[in-house]
Formats: sequence, C-alpha cells, structure tokens
Amino acid sequence: MSFTNSYLASVYEKVATRDADQPEFLQAVKEVLETIEPVVNERPDLVNAGVIDRMVEPERVIVFRVSWVDDAGKVQVNRGFRVQFNSAIGPYKGGLRFHPSVNLSIMKFLGFEQCFKNSLTGLPMGGGKGGSDFDPKGKSDGEVMRFCQSFMTELEKHIGQFTDVPAGDIGVGAREVGYLFGQYKRLRNEYSGVMTGKGIPYGGSLARKQATGYGVCYYMNEMLKDNGLTFEGKTAVISGSGNVAIYCAEKATTYGAKVVAMSDSSGYVYDANGINLDVIKQIKEVERARISEYAKRVDGAVFTPGCNGIWTVKCDLAMPCATQNEINAESAQALVDNGCIAVAEGANMPSTPDAISIFQSNKLLFGPAKAANAGGVATSGLEMTQNSIRLSWSFDEVDEKLHGIMVNIYAACANAAKAYGREGDLVAGANIAGFIKIAESMMAQGVAY
Repeated sequence: MSFTNSYLASVYEKVATRDADQPEFLQAVKEVLETIEPVVNERPDLVNAGVIDRMVEPERVIVFRVSWVDDAGKVQVNRGFRVQFNSAIGPYKGGLRFHPSVNLSIMKFLGFEQCFKNSLTGLPMGGGKGGSDFDPKGKSDGEVMRFCQSFMTELEKHIGQFTDVPAGDIGVGAREVGYLFGQYKRLRNEYSGVMTGKGIPYGGSLARKQATGYGVCYYMNEMLKDNGLTFEGKTAVISGSGNVAIYCAEKATTYGAKVVAMSDSSGYVYDANGINLDVIKQIKEVERARISEYAKRVDGAVFTPGCNGIWTVKCDLAMPCATQNEINAESAQALVDNGCIAVAEGANMPSTPDAISIFQSNKLLFGPAKAANAGGVATSGLEMTQNSIRLSWSFDEVDEKLHGIMVNIYAACANAAKAYGREGDLVAGANIAGFIKIAESMMAQGVAY
C-alpha cells in the first residue's frame, strides 16, 4: 500500500528524512499514516491544524547514562531511554524494556504504538515507552538491583503519577519493578501509584500478570465470534514463553483450544498432545531456564533450535507473543499454506508489513497488536485507578473489567473500519479509532499539544 493523500505522503517523507536511522519507528509511522487516509481525506481541519505533523514527533525524548557496579566491583555503563510521546488524553503510560536490542528507534516505535493502544482502551492514558540496553539475563539479584536503582535515580526526575507512569515490559518483571519502585519511593519520600506491575502486597493489581495474554484471547474470541467461529477444537501455536505467551496459552486452553507449540529465543517445543502449562511455568517462571528443558521432561515433546520455525507448525490459530517482526513473509505464507484461519498479535508489531499483507490477501482474520495486546496496559490503567482510590479489587472484578474493555476494543476497531469503508480490516480500524480520539483531544487543547 502507498499514500494517495499528498499531505500524508509529505509527513512521512519528512519523518523518513529526519529519522532515516530508525527503521522500526518508520515502519510503525507508515502503517498508521496509510490506514488513516480515509479520515484525513474527510477532515481538512486536522491537516490545517498540523495534528499529524505533531503526532509523529514525541513531546519529549530523554536519553541518559546508567552507571552501576557489578559483583566483581567493575563499573558498567548502559544507556537509558524514556520517550514521552503524547499526553493529549492522559499521563504518559507505557512499559520499560531491558534488553540488548533496545535503541531509540525501538523506543519511539513502541511509544508511538502505545499512544493508539492506550486510546483504544477508553482509559485516560497517553503514550510513552522506555528502557535500556541492559540485559538482566545472567545477572545476580544484586546486580539487577544496583542497575535498577541507578536507572531510577535519573528517571524519577521525569515521571510521576500525574505525569508519566511506567510499567514492565521485556526484561522487566516483578523483581525489576520492585527495585525501581523502591528507589523512586526512597528518592521522592512518597508512596504513589507511579509504577504499575507492582507486587500485590505493595499496590499491584490482581490479574495484571495474566492480563495481556488473557486479553489476546478475549480479542481473538470476539474476532472469531463475529465470523461464526470459536476456539473450541482448534489447534493453536503461541510464540514466546513469558507472561504474555503463558497466560495466552492458559486462556486459549480454557476456551477449548489445544496449544501445541511455544518458544523462547533459543528455539521452540512441539507437543502434539498439547503443551503442559504446569511444566512451562516451572521452567520459565521458577527456574528461568531454557524452553528446551520441556522436551527433556515431557514424553513425545520435541525441541527444535531456532525460533522462526515455530510458524511452520500446522495450526488453526496463531498468536505471536515474543517480539517485533518475528513473522516475516515466508512465515506468514507457511501459516496460510498450513490452513491457519486467524492471527492475533500478543507482542508489539510481531508481523512485518509483508506478512500482514499476506494474511489480509488470503482472508485470514487478523487482530493487530495495538488492539489485541492492549489488555496489559488496560489492566495497568485499572491498577492506577486502584492506587488512586486506595482500594484493591478481586481477581474476578479486574478480569471482568478487562474482558469488557477488550470486547469494546474489538467493537471500536470493527465499527471504525466499517464507517470508513474498510470493513473487516481491523488494522485500519484500530488505527482509525485510536487516532480519532487523540486527534480530537489535540485539537481541543491547541497547538501546545
């Protein structure tokens, strides 16, 4: 797809020239601008007000040095980021990612996507993202703590419960969130809901760990129902084996599907009898070991090195829950050839544009990440609410609210796509629905935003 609207083409060209070294960010911008063309064609006021020009530029980018001391007494230096992208509908909200691949392009791509995802939830949250190229894998608890304390010593100057509320992401789980929150509290001398994904005893929300994975299935279920289908009796492949993948597999199983393959960065396991989630949880949540251990413990299971091969496994439903651009054109074609009928994205932008084109041209049902994986940030928003009112809801209460939000997100995507002549195109629907709310808010607040 290419631009037919000259204004959008000029906006993208400007971004591509200015940020030529940021391929992930450019990919996300192009996908959004292409799909909002029907809105822009009908709304010259948005063009005149420069809303899209402003929307593709972060309000603030913070880059900083993180110095810390390892267990051998040697000083280590990493780079920290916080991209505060858009606050038109609420304080910046988005996770922190600790992974060697983290760079400015990935942070901006994630922050940009987060704006639309947060808008879709219906909750008052703007978009942001942050992290570091620090790798917590192989580090001791003491090393992780010292890194997190150093990271937060700089970050605390830029965040707050009414300004910017980070959460966890890849490499930032309960341990890291605890250390980060503790350092914030220590420096600010205040106890506030400045971070989400906290432990239950100190202000976290029940169902947060399950939220993104459950939300993917709630979205997939609505997508299937809208086309006269169900999870029941379907075979599913889910990439990844972190929180998102594990709880996506858990909910898919309760809906009647059989999950036959999961992965990590070393490869994937196939179990024709259905993945035993108790074994996966022991390996990944308790032991923090490689998924290859599964094949050693479960009769008949097979481990294959290399993660991309997971998409050659025959399935009805595919839910990529690992990382960006994990499904390329070749993998997408393999899914199509093997009879896959629906894909819902649990990771952020896990399918390349070519892959999405293959899914759509072959009439697969396709739920894009900014809608399908919004359950995590939605529940983070619910955690913020609980912190503000000094109350904790039960697991069932949170899960019920999460389910309602995901049902509404699917309806918003489907309805927006239909209203702008793109019926069935949930990528366009998600972008349009998320965009309109942000754009209207920016218009109302003047050129300051």
